Amino acid sequence: MSERRTATIVGGGLAGLSAASSLAQAGWRVLVLERAAEFGEVGAGLAITGNGMAALDALGVAAHVRSAGYETFAAGTRDRRGRWLLRIPPVGTDGAAAVNRVCGVHRQRLHAVLLAAAGECDLLTGARVIDVQAGVPSGMPASVTWSDGAGLHTRTSDLLVAADGARSTARGLLFPRAGVALQYSGWTSWRAVVDDDRITSAGFAVWWGPSAEFGAVRISDSQVYWYGYFRHPAGQAFADELAAATEQFAGWAPEVSATVAATSATKLLRHDVHHLPGGLPTFVCGRTVLIGDAAHAMLPTMGQGANTSLEDGVCVGRLIAQPVDAGMPLPDALAAFDSARRPRCRQIARRSLLTARFGAHVPGGLPQVLRNAAIRAIPAGPAVAAGAAVLRWTAPARGPDTDRPSSGRLVP
Repeated sequence: MSERRTATIVGGGLAGLSAASSLAQAGWRVLVLERAAEFGEVGAGLAITGNGMAALDALGVAAHVRSAGYETFAAGTRDRRGRWLLRIPPVGTDGAAAVNRVCGVHRQRLHAVLLAAAGECDLLTGARVIDVQAGVPSGMPASVTWSDGAGLHTRTSDLLVAADGARSTARGLLFPRAGVALQYSGWTSWRAVVDDDRITSAGFAVWWGPSAEFGAVRISDSQVYWYGYFRHPAGQAFADELAAATEQFAGWAPEVSATVAATSATKLLRHDVHHLPGGLPTFVCGRTVLIGDAAHAMLPTMGQGANTSLEDGVCVGRLIAQPVDAGMPLPDALAAFDSARRPRCRQIARRSLLTARFGAHVPGGLPQVLRNAAIRAIPAGPAVAAGAAVLRWTAPARGPDTDRPSSGRLVP
């Protein structure tokens, strides 16, 4: 039997762990390098849409995520007073199922499921990557150098996966020119999980107001995740973030006010929103593939950052590892990955930007009035069809001889 092929993954977040699981299913030996002192996820909640659930199903963990979260539906969009702008038809009517069905889940619970599914991967924490060498697909292997408490280390591998987030060190080393630099969007976002079993139970709702958006989704029987996305200068903190959030959304719908009022100041997070507006010219460099926010950081206005990251992770195994094991040359497999993932992710990033321009980014006054009237005039059917085009995603077929390992292990 030939020696198992190797992969090194930079980043132990949602994208990195989904790729690790997919590669392990293909029988590859995988090392995951995580910069933090321990594996975990920083954040609050998210809504996993149909495409994200398809990716999780391909990894064999969809049932675990459903158990860890809360299955609900996308109800549509309201104005800041709570009046409907666009109401999505009930699940199962007019093809709405792919658009409506979502699973609200705490990011930490989703991360825990993916960590448990990381197969036979070696998991190394406290690893600060300082150099990557992309390698040559038909020749020299890729390499990554990192530092930790014990000094410097270098590992070569058949494949290097850069999954180290929007501020990717690997991307900066591989694509140093300014044209692919991360940019501040002009907007920032509060996020929090509220311990409450009464508010915001009627599906995943979104409210649009002047230069702002509020969204809330239940993530368990007793918890609601909410976000408040609004225009704000980069890097400027408030003396009292909760008081600022209360003021920002004062006068909005009663559900919005109740959700913010139920929030504990200690559980309120805020992060400026950065993105890669032009995208990368390629998701592949040598033997290195970029996935998740490292490849296509996008605005959150379609809720697709995490969902496309899960897709990416599955495709690393299904479009690269398995075909290579079946005899496909690595250059061809990498090209197939890029041709499958880059157009789709760039399209979703563009739609996210367009959604922002007609949604949360619209200022108050007459622009808000005109926008609201235009949205109300749109029939629900075309809106459902447009969403379904993104959310109806099918994972590439899994090879017949791949085994799914069941546990991960931490490298001492």
